[in-house]
Amino acid sequence: MSPVIEARGLVKRYGRFPAVDGIDLTVEKGEVFGLLGPNGSGKTTTILLLLGLTEPTAGSIRVLGLDPLRQPLTVKRQVGYLPDQIGFYDHLTAWENLAYTSRLAGLISKEADTRIIDALARVRLADVTHRHVATFSHGMRQRLGLAEVLVKQAKIAILDEPTSGLDPQSTQELLELIRELAAEGVTFVLSSHQLAMMQTICGRVALFRKGRIGLIGRVEDLTANVLGGSHMVEVEAERADLPKVLAGAPHISGLAPLGTGRWRIDADADVRADIARRIVDAGGALHSMTIRQATLDEVYVRFFEGDNHDVAA
Repeated sequence: MSPVIEARGLVKRYGRFPAVDGIDLTVEKGEVFGLLGPNGSGKTTTILLLLGLTEPTAGSIRVLGLDPLRQPLTVKRQVGYLPDQIGFYDHLTAWENLAYTSRLAGLISKEADTRIIDALARVRLADVTHRHVATFSHGMRQRLGLAEVLVKQAKIAILDEPTSGLDPQSTQELLELIRELAAEGVTFVLSSHQLAMMQTICGRVALFRKGRIGLIGRVEDLTANVLGGSHMVEVEAERADLPKVLAGAPHISGLAPLGTGRWRIDADADVRADIARRIVDAGGALHSMTIRQATLDEVYVRFFEGDNHDVAA
């Protein structure tokens, strides 16, 4: 694994407002990396810095070993960017849009034609090659955006809200394409508010808060850090003092009452058998017990609890 994105002490101020306030970030080749946070937390500014579309106030950033501000054309030829509203030319066909992108990337016509044919087939748009993009659904436009990444043979793809507005089938098709390309070595940086989707696709995520990265890591690590464990067990029992019964029990990191006889237990493993045994051994009566894995939604809500999110994006 080698880093393709490296930022150290990165700062971007607009006047006295720090949109990005000293972040350190490393993304490895072939990763699917997620940027999470409320509007105004620094995600969009970070993307602009990666693309060389704004100048850092302080710190350093390297994309594929290049400075995106001083070598913008070289970086743009190797980085694909899909904003939440993809800007294709509606009056052109899918082929014509990709041919235009190819010329901007400096490809000769014959090589471009081969790449376009392969890319449209890969994203399952071969049957609409010569249809005007004005007739495309949102999902088709998203897939055409990935076709553009393929035509450029981009090493990094930055996607902003890639599944917003897609139906479940289109979402799954797009995520499967991302997984396939990541397995082939393409690095993805995704920014989205759709946390369930991010949990399924991202190997690591960074939680942005007020221009800084508050947490970074695998989802299971963040659940342990923020929620106290990757599993949540809900127990209903009688005649058992659970704080006393579970004192010193392995893998359990938290215990919270949910009502009369009901408790939520945070743990880093499936501890149901141990909990049941301890309750019975203590003379208690176990009525019910359920377990589920903690979600990124819960991490997000707990981490940003109490924050003011009224700042504009």
